[in-house]
Amino acid sequence: MNGYQRIAAAFRGEWPDKVPVMLHNFMMAAQEAGVSMKTFRSEPRELARSFIEAVERYGYDGIVVDVDTVTLAGAVGAQVSFPDDLPSQHRGPRINSLEEVPDLEPVNILEYPGVQVWLEGVRLLKKHFGDEIYIRGNCDQCPFTLAGMVRGLEAWMMDLLDPEVNPLVHQLLDYSTSVTSQFVRHMAATGAHMTSNGNSVAGPELISPEMYREFALPYDKRVVACSHELGLPHILHICGNTNRIIDAMVEGGSDGLELDYKTDSHLAYEIMKDRTVFLGNIDPSGVLALGTAQLVREKTTELLKVFAGTPRFVLNSGCAIPSMTPSENLRAMIETARAFERGRTP
Repeated sequence: MNGYQRIAAAFRGEWPDKVPVMLHNFMMAAQEAGVSMKTFRSEPRELARSFIEAVERYGYDGIVVDVDTVTLAGAVGAQVSFPDDLPSQHRGPRINSLEEVPDLEPVNILEYPGVQVWLEGVRLLKKHFGDEIYIRGNCDQCPFTLAGMVRGLEAWMMDLLDPEVNPLVHQLLDYSTSVTSQFVRHMAATGAHMTSNGNSVAGPELISPEMYREFALPYDKRVVACSHELGLPHILHICGNTNRIIDAMVEGGSDGLELDYKTDSHLAYEIMKDRTVFLGNIDPSGVLALGTAQLVREKTTELLKVFAGTPRFVLNSGCAIPSMTPSENLRAMIETARAFERGRTP
């Protein structure tokens, strides 16, 4: 099997020949290719070259095409900064009150340069790899997190607690859903094999499971439905410990869940093994970036053993891999997966 076939099999619930590996390594790929984040987010050929060289260097199966977590926020007018050597960052809201929500005008995200670079980078990767390597076109943030960036995250959390502004909260979520869905539709046109979205601030460490079900889940479902209507599977990522909402996340309909290292992998296995693909969840900082190669092998083996009983598993880090991660650690993770036979220790 090639990389595309390996990951596609896992998403069909069929056993691939080896454990599939899909890396969330855009910062590390750029670093090793000698590409600054400024160049990475502004020149699609350099973005594509970074990933191509990373696949050639490590021999993994699937690319997560990511750029930052604020491209859509910038496209709708939120304040964004652009450090030379870091991903773009959210710096301030688009609106200062929910009373401004009805006045938000529809946006065409293709008019924002960052979106165009992201999409063109995916097109170049698909042209280069075809159906040899699985290409996951990430589509930035889910509606809940995007709405928080439009409003300002601190104010957004306070708004959620005020029943009197509930209609405006949902109006902003509707607006954000239309923006996120635009990205999904444009991503589908690039030839990507899959779409995905992050919902950075929707986990139980910031909002309750009840609030997730009210303010995030219904809008995530609409984004997933958009991807499915276009014929593409979808992955959802939420940061932090998601133990208390895994069931709800599965209910959202995404074909795979990329879960952070703080999430209990045993619990995730029990909930997801016959329903949804698990992607993750090696600790990107404490293990991959700062640990030894031996620690990486140990933690990878532990995780592989947990999911040895299901084909619905793709090895990845729990979140984006830091740029300074030692190459020997990444190789240790991938080599451990390649040597692993389900139910046996490598």
